[in-house]
Amino acid sequence: MFSIILYQPEIPPNTGNIIRLCANTNMQLHLVKPLGFALKDKQLIRAGLDYHEFANVKMHENWLDCCKALQGQRIFAVSTKGKQRYDKIKYLKGDAFLFGAESCGLPTNLLESIPEQCRIRVPMITTSRSLNLSNTAAIVAYEAWRQIEFLSGS
Repeated sequence: MFSIILYQPEIPPNTGNIIRLCANTNMQLHLVKPLGFALKDKQLIRAGLDYHEFANVKMHENWLDCCKALQGQRIFAVSTKGKQRYDKIKYLKGDAFLFGAESCGLPTNLLESIPEQCRIRVPMITTSRSLNLSNTAAIVAYEAWRQIEFLSGS
């Protein structure tokens, strides 16, 4: 299975949408605290609809705890600062995709701890600042899943 990691997410509907994405693609979701909302937030629940029960969500107190849980898996940091285009990578089952907070992305020290070849980006026009978090997660998730021919046991 692939994993999506949200590092200190701030906007409940984005996380709710990603919960729904994970439920529908058999991907595991890792949430790294602190969260900018309560898990019982109405907007989070509304965006995730009734998919919460079908999603595999793991909560982590901090980045170190998340790394321990994902030990041995490749982690790709998805960032506007990434050098590699997301569609130029050959993904493997077990890969994880790390996304930063909506307002500020990934902290520089965390981003730089990821090998440069694992820092990926989704192309956009040069005058744009960033894409919506849940949209970007869906783009990357479906490319990785496509590469393994949409196997249900991803």
